[in-house]
Amino acid sequence: MKNLPRGLWILLIANAVIALGYGLVAPALPIFAKTFDVSTAAAGFVVSAFALMRLLFAPAGGRLVTILGERKIYLTGLLIVAVSTAACAFAQSYWQLLVFRAAGGIGSTMFTVSAMALLIRLSPQEVRGRASGYFSAGFLVGNLTGPLIGAALVEYGLRLPFVVYAIALLIAAAVVAGFMPPPPDQTAAATDDETELPSAPEFFASLKTAEYRAILTSNFAQGWASMGVRVALVPLFVEEGLNRGTGWAGVILACYAAGNMAAILISGRLSDRYGRRAVMLPGLIVAAAGTLPLGFSPNIWVALALTAVAGVGSGLFAPTHQAALGDMLAGRRRGGSALAAYGMASDVGAVSGPIITGLVADAVGYGAAFVVTGVVVLVALAMWLSVRGAVLQSAS
Repeated sequence: MKNLPRGLWILLIANAVIALGYGLVAPALPIFAKTFDVSTAAAGFVVSAFALMRLLFAPAGGRLVTILGERKIYLTGLLIVAVSTAACAFAQSYWQLLVFRAAGGIGSTMFTVSAMALLIRLSPQEVRGRASGYFSAGFLVGNLTGPLIGAALVEYGLRLPFVVYAIALLIAAAVVAGFMPPPPDQTAAATDDETELPSAPEFFASLKTAEYRAILTSNFAQGWASMGVRVALVPLFVEEGLNRGTGWAGVILACYAAGNMAAILISGRLSDRYGRRAVMLPGLIVAAAGTLPLGFSPNIWVALALTAVAGVGSGLFAPTHQAALGDMLAGRRRGGSALAAYGMASDVGAVSGPIITGLVADAVGYGAAFVVTGVVVLVALAMWLSVRGAVLQSAS
């Protein structure tokens, strides 16, 4: 870890603060939406709207990074999410909450694309798996503690977590503004083999490779299961399906984050040593095993255990496919359209997952909704089973 550049350390700290705030609102958001007398699917769409705006703004966000640089776009994105989150705290209707939360997706895209571009540029190939793991761990430190703090805060009102999240984002912006150095070669001219945005033919050619299709599919599954259904459906399942209080929603989200953290501490090093595919496959298997039966949990304790198992699986495969993408993009100055498509795949999953599973839960029940989510993870597993490629081999 001592060889990581200073800028990457700043990203770790900022990610922890951002995730702390995100975790604060995760238990409250869908439950807050349902206080406006809407369906489960409508409550899930509040979560999806955030990801939908990320998806729609991704191409423009990538272009802004190219023109203005990662640091400026990172800071601007943090400030946009801070303002929109504070507005959520004062929403007086479902539609106001939906609009304010969706607006935050624009800023989220800006700082996410900037952070990913910096991670790839700063990480040598031989330690990229570890760097990706540390990057994800920085996010999970906050994501682990956030739901627990959020569960305590909701006892004082469902609006309070949004205020605290906005403050956390302002703190993250201050850390980046005060301590992050300019990225290396920011002002250097791009060479012919370091194009800023690959052409459309190049992008569609990359889709013909099994490695890239597998990376996109597993990131779609990550967006669906972890960023979408976990936030939108799990708190509602705890409250309505298991008849537990709102505080337990924060506890179960923290269990997921704890499983994530345990796996991420070793997944990056393992993928550097044994190859990306060797870690991806067990990660997807474990994630599916923890997700498929979750909706049939007879009590909160079984649900907590299964959620932790799913978190372990996600902790194994999420940073690993991120490292695999870094292997593919290491020769470019910025990630280009391949990086944008990677982020968009996750956002498509985060948009569609809560809506589809919310409709399934309303029509059939939570059990079927989590089975659908597990099947999405199994599809990603099937894609990785077909992969054989040098980009997925160990660097040693």
